[in-house]
Amino acid sequence: MSGDAVPSGVVLLTDRWQARRPLTAVVAAAVAGGVRWVVLREKDLSRAERAALAAELRAILADAGGRLIVAGPDPLDGDAVHLPAAGPYPPPAAGLVGRSCHDAAELARLTTEDYVTLSPVFPTRTKPGYGPALHPAGLRELIAASRVPVLALGGIETAEQVRECVEVGAAGAAVLGAIMRAEDPTAVAATLTAAQEAAGRAGHGAARPAPTPTREAR
Repeated sequence: MSGDAVPSGVVLLTDRWQARRPLTAVVAAAVAGGVRWVVLREKDLSRAERAALAAELRAILADAGGRLIVAGPDPLDGDAVHLPAAGPYPPPAAGLVGRSCHDAAELARLTTEDYVTLSPVFPTRTKPGYGPALHPAGLRELIAASRVPVLALGGIETAEQVRECVEVGAAGAAVLGAIMRAEDPTAVAATLTAAQEAAGRAGHGAARPAPTPTREAR
């Protein structure tokens, strides 16, 4: 395992429809480039198909000490679940729970979640017209309002964008299209990961929300 309490660094979201290669090959390439957290989406698959894919991705991640997050309340034997802003509330009991948020009102609804994504930070080709984009200034404001660590999400394709997100306090950057569509996913993942690590070493994003109490203490 990565040893991190919550997702950080460059977090890969899957989308086999955008992948230039078989999804498992793209994930393996991204892991070779430094990715240690992967979010399995693919919600159009049956549960059996998703479970089989989750098992394949867990095996890829295990070799690198990575972790699998599953979108939706069913963990499929992964390490975490990631829930939509719409629900369920309260979150299901799970080892690690994340939620998608987009504004201060959604952040205010959090209960026992361990981390959130905030999106879209930049205009995104994956969901054109979705927004409005927060941009780093808006992301900074919402990070200040969040009680839990934040992953920046949406339209993040370059090392400069990763750096900007970390500079305003994001624990990491969630990336989809930049890696899924890449000719060389390993090189792209390595470039984005290096940018995140460099910004972290420079002290950006060092201020984190106080950790929420453990479930045992709640």
